[in-house]
Amino acid sequence: MLRARDAMDRAYSEPLDVRALASIACVSEAHFIRVFRATFGETPHRYLQRRRVERAMHLLRESDRSITEICLDVGFSSLGTFSRTFTSIVGQTPSAYREDAVLMPVPSCFVKVWGRPMGTMPGSRAGSQSTAVSEKRAGGVQG
Repeated sequence: MLRARDAMDRAYSEPLDVRALASIACVSEAHFIRVFRATFGETPHRYLQRRRVERAMHLLRESDRSITEICLDVGFSSLGTFSRTFTSIVGQTPSAYREDAVLMPVPSCFVKVWGRPMGTMPGSRAGSQSTAVSEKRAGGVQG
C-alpha cells in the first residue's frame, strides 16, 4: 500500500489508474481500494484529489499564475471540478484562498502542518488541532 501511495504522490498530476496502482500493491483492484481506504482512511481517488489540492494551495500562495493554469498543472481537467473539489476540501474557493493567503517566513515543517486542509484525516474535526495546541499551552492537557 505504501508503494502505491508513494507512486500516487510522485505522479499526482497524471490520471489515476487503479489497475496500475493495484498491480504495484500486488492485489486486485477491488481489494486495493478496500485496503487503501482501511489503511489511509480515504479512497485512492479522494487521496489523489487531496494531494492535488494541497499542491494547488502551494501554487496559489507562491505564484501569480492563473487559477486555470494551476488547475491543469495539478492534474484536474476541468476548472469546475477543480473549484468544487478545492472548495469542499479547503472551505473556500481558489480565488478567495489566494486573496487570504499570506506568505510568512517560517520553517517548511510548520507550513506543511498548518497548510494541510483541516478535516482530511479520519476522525478529525475542524479546529481540533489548534484547540489541542492552545489547551496544551494553557496547561489544560496533561501529557
